[in-house]
Amino acid sequence: MRVISGKYKGRRFHPPKAFPSRPTTDFAKEALFSILTNRIDFEEIVVLDLFAGTGNISLEFISRGALRTTSVDISPVSCKFMAGLKTSLEIKNWDTVKNEALKFCGKKTSEFNVIFADPPFDFKHSMEIPMAIFSNNLLKNNGILIVEHDKRIHFENTTHFTEIRKYGGVEFSFFSLPATE
Repeated sequence: MRVISGKYKGRRFHPPKAFPSRPTTDFAKEALFSILTNRIDFEEIVVLDLFAGTGNISLEFISRGALRTTSVDISPVSCKFMAGLKTSLEIKNWDTVKNEALKFCGKKTSEFNVIFADPPFDFKHSMEIPMAIFSNNLLKNNGILIVEHDKRIHFENTTHFTEIRKYGGVEFSFFSLPATE
């Protein structure tokens, strides 16, 4: 995995072989962060990364100056890898939480400006992610929820859905909570 921009730009990190997750490809990650660069000020946001895996997306937000990033993953291997990155890079604004993502959403700890969720493509509850986030008030007004998924998932008729972007076999569905709500 490679950091695209910011403080850690160009740094490469290597998860152990047989890592239990599918990292977002560099191609899709570059496209996603190109979109976000035009929509948010990275230095003023608090981020939640659900199904964080390698911490690839979390580290990209941290590298770009996010105020705080919380990464949630159920895998002890993933959490250990992210904790190792946090320690080796001496990152103080990165919290890693070992928990199932939907259970974490049920425990309101704070509100976030950006929430990124990248469940496994075979995760049976992907359609529940937006509802869990919005019903538990995890997203701040004017915040952005992004769910990474494959083409079998269709969020277009889901509350607060705004758009979809497709990059090869990966799709990003965007949701937003307007300031008026």
